[in-house]
Formats: sequence, structure tokens, C-alpha cells
Amino acid sequence: MNVRQAPIDYIERTRAQYDALGFPPYAWIDQKDEPPPFEPISKPLSEMRVALIASGGIYQRGQIAFHHRDDTSFRIIDTTEPSETLRTSHFAYDMTAARQNINAVFPVDTLRTLVARSEVGQLARRAYTFMGGIYSARKVRDLLAPALSNALHDDEVDLAILVPA
Repeated sequence: MNVRQAPIDYIERTRAQYDALGFPPYAWIDQKDEPPPFEPISKPLSEMRVALIASGGIYQRGQIAFHHRDDTSFRIIDTTEPSETLRTSHFAYDMTAARQNINAVFPVDTLRTLVARSEVGQLARRAYTFMGGIYSARKVRDLLAPALSNALHDDEVDLAILVPA
């Protein structure tokens, strides 16, 4: 029997965690009056190279696990390696399901299946993971996001799937 977890209100959860820890209220990134910099899809998914980016703290066996305090580093995951070589380290979510099946937070096997069925053109050779829960929006904006954007550009991907944890 498949039982789905109810959605988590991360905004309220973050507010409650800050309050419980005695921190001032979390300062959300100011939204400008301009649309996000997304591009419309220009070709069928079956012709696209798709990249996977996840914030669940996933790393491959042999890589260094993520630190738990404002770690803005990211790991490059070889998508041709078996998913059994993947691990996770994170402080902000229950990793039980991810440790039983990494696809819960990093659906690489699902994407491989979609490629095999020709529903997705190609899975990028490199996937990118980082540890969500970075409290400095400035560091994400100025360091992590540009680094990931540059990597995706270098990988010549058509579409990136972002998987929050």
C-alpha cells in the first residue's frame, strides 16, 4: 500500500524553528517586481538533456559529507554510477526514507527509466547536490546559484529538475 506523506509547509516550519531557537524571524529574500529568469521549453522533453539538482545533502561514497552549518558547497554526482553508491547528510529533514532509497530525494533511477523509455532525451552525465538549509540567502545568491548555473551551462543542459528536501 502506497501512503503519501502530507505536504510540509516549509515557510511555517522555518518560522517555528527560528522562534524555537530564539533567533529573530527569518528574513526571506525580497521578491522584486520582475518575473523569475525562466525560459519557456523550446523542444519536446524527449529531445532534451536533463540535469538533476537536489538540496538533500546527497554525496557519493568517497566524497566528503556536507557540513551542517551554512555549507554552500556542492557535490558533483556521476549519473552513470549506481544509486547504491549515494549517501545523504542533512540536519533539516528526516533522512530515513532517503537512506532506504536515495530516489526519495534524488530521483536518478526514475530519470534513467524515463530516458530508457525515450520520454526524456538524455540525462546529463553530472548531477549537482547541496545541503539545503543554508541560512544565508546572500551566500546562495552570490556563491552557490552562480556556480550551479555555470556548471549547467558547461554541461549544455536544456532543462534542470530541482528537487528540494
